[in-house]
Amino acid sequence: MHITGSVTSHDAIVWGTGEEAARRKRAGTPLLEKPITSELGGASPIIVVPGPWTASELAFQAEHVATMRLHNGGYNCIAGQVLVVSADWPQRGAFLDAVRAAIASAPPRPAWYPGSDARTAAAVAAYPDAERLGPDGGRVLVEVGAGDPHAIETTECFAPVLGVVDVPGTGQAFLDAAVRLANDDLVGTLGANVLIRPEDRSALGAGFGRAIAALRYGTIAINAWTGLGFLLAATPWGAFPGGTLADAGSGIGVVHNALLIDGAERTVLHGPFRPFPASVLRGERALSPRPPWFVTARTAATTGRLLTAFAGGRAPWLLPAALASAFRA
Repeated sequence: MHITGSVTSHDAIVWGTGEEAARRKRAGTPLLEKPITSELGGASPIIVVPGPWTASELAFQAEHVATMRLHNGGYNCIAGQVLVVSADWPQRGAFLDAVRAAIASAPPRPAWYPGSDARTAAAVAAYPDAERLGPDGGRVLVEVGAGDPHAIETTECFAPVLGVVDVPGTGQAFLDAAVRLANDDLVGTLGANVLIRPEDRSALGAGFGRAIAALRYGTIAINAWTGLGFLLAATPWGAFPGGTLADAGSGIGVVHNALLIDGAERTVLHGPFRPFPASVLRGERALSPRPPWFVTARTAATTGRLLTAFAGGRAPWLLPAALASAFRA
């Protein structure tokens, strides 16, 4: 049996509820005797490594962050929930202003998932200084200081709520501190996102690789969104190894994994930091001005329909049309 959902749903299915669940956990006798795997959620981090970003880079990556939070209306197990930024970054304020603008101006989506309004209201009640964004105020931005884990870090919202957590430092010191926060304070191990200029990544050298290796997450996206790891059927998709029936975390085992890689620990994705044409001019291999999965992509629906028709094998000649549509996003 494979379960998707929250860890609460997982435990109710595996152990039951109330006193019965506690008794079964103590005895190690789950309700189901079938082999069980699972893919659950968490408070996925978006780690922003500080550097001298241009205005266009700030705007593009702000749209990227908005997409990680608002894709599918915010109802993704892999939605970015905690934006980790440097308290010492001179452009911190400018970047957060760009994030606010991107979240507020993204196309409206109804709060269709059951309980979404209640979870959003709970976040606002827990953080009286939370900002309500968007035409109907249904999107929430919460800034919290560093220190003991906050509710935004320990509860999967599954709603359009984004938390911002400050970590001191720059360069390697910041990245190492952000990795510790992601590992130790945030609930779940499904996916982590890292945004970094290629120049700053090169300057960190082997230290960047060590930091990525230290991140205990099943999918890590560098200048990309971990949701793409779910879409790539060849890559393993699931939590970082270690989940058990009694403590599932973000899940047990993996799905997809079309190449049948045995014992996979994680998937690491790499994407371009800049959109076209700046990407090509700066040596990055990216031809799209704005990825079609961005919530700000104007032709996303058309591109999706064309790609679906192409992938279904019914009309291979639609690929050029799909690429042209994506380029107009």
